Amino acid sequence: MPDNNAQKMNPWEMVLAQVDKAQKYLQCDQNMIEFLKHPERALVVSVPVRMDDGKLRVFKGYRVQHSTVRGPAKGGVRYHPEVNLDEVTALAAWMTWKCAVMNIPFGGAKGGVECDPDELSPGELERLTRRYTADIFSFIGPDRDIPAPDVNTNDQTMAWMMDTYSMQVGHSVPGVVTGKPIAIGGSEGRSDATGRGVVYMVIETAKKLGLKLDGATAAVQGFGNVGSSAARNLFREGVKIVAISDRNGGYYCSSGINPYELQRHFAENRTLSGFPGCETITNEELIGLKCDILVPAALENVIDRENADKVRARIVAEGANGPVTPIADEILKGKGVFVIPDILANAGGVTVSYFEWVQDLQNYFWNEAEINNKLRQIMVSAFKKVMAIAEEHQIDNRTAAQVLGIGKVAEAVRLRGIYP
Repeated sequence: MPDNNAQKMNPWEMVLAQVDKAQKYLQCDQNMIEFLKHPERALVVSVPVRMDDGKLRVFKGYRVQHSTVRGPAKGGVRYHPEVNLDEVTALAAWMTWKCAVMNIPFGGAKGGVECDPDELSPGELERLTRRYTADIFSFIGPDRDIPAPDVNTNDQTMAWMMDTYSMQVGHSVPGVVTGKPIAIGGSEGRSDATGRGVVYMVIETAKKLGLKLDGATAAVQGFGNVGSSAARNLFREGVKIVAISDRNGGYYCSSGINPYELQRHFAENRTLSGFPGCETITNEELIGLKCDILVPAALENVIDRENADKVRARIVAEGANGPVTPIADEILKGKGVFVIPDILANAGGVTVSYFEWVQDLQNYFWNEAEINNKLRQIMVSAFKKVMAIAEEHQIDNRTAAQVLGIGKVAEAVRLRGIYP
């Protein structure tokens, strides 16, 4: 299998390899495994958009539902030039396992549009979003499939999706998406949830390893919603952030970076470049920094066979989905690196999305303290279950999380049966 920076590993192949690895610890037969290796349905759409200059561009869009056996499908929508069907299908499968690990009554879905949002004006983005939503209209709904923000999408994107869907049905349906602005049915704590959840898992891991977080060091790859939130929450725990990166490269400061000041710098300049007191490093150099905690919070395949041996962090907390390839997993295991796998580490987002969905359905909303308390309880419980499986079978944390998640889905399939 290809596993290098020049030719990234196919993410769907990563999913299949992970399922095969978990199979020997699952109490289900080959027929069940075969069932779980196939998404229920996938939709590919052409998204025509009238550009500001009057020209028409047609973008390719996707929505994949991997499983609805445990409830409605749930998953984000990303806008990125490299979005493709295999990537979206893999992300949908990871969402299936993630929801099961958190014991949330959802299945997994994912969506995306192949585009570079940086090249689009706000008006073009709105028209793209509304047409994409109309194109997948028959797939989604509060009891079918609930989209959410992902890479390069945000609460405004979700507001446009919710409005477009509502216009189609003739009344407001806030529960059709999550990650919305609070003014139209969004939840307190949602924007910070994924990064906050990553840090909850780092806190539990530090307890397990006997690591004192106050004064520990961390490097965060990615300064989007997840990376910036994780950096801020780690900073509040007393962790010294020594490096942060975005798509243009990394920034290192041995004395520590204040992520709040960096956030203000980014808001004013739309880039991390020029932040005082930092030296420029590459994303590759960031991955190899000596630190206690490494948070890959960008895209898939960033730690592979070529650079896994360079990782010098004690803990790798996967803020992104699929940042470590299967071969890199084995290398990190051999080095004694404690990996908090994506379907556990970054499940805070979908968990608070579930809270938002529930609040929308009942028209009763909780405050942020209640949200964060419920989130922490659910994630700590899942962490303990994954650690128990890892210790029982003497397996790595990712496989343990897969065993927990896939096992719950398999049990639901067994109980429901195969129609007809």
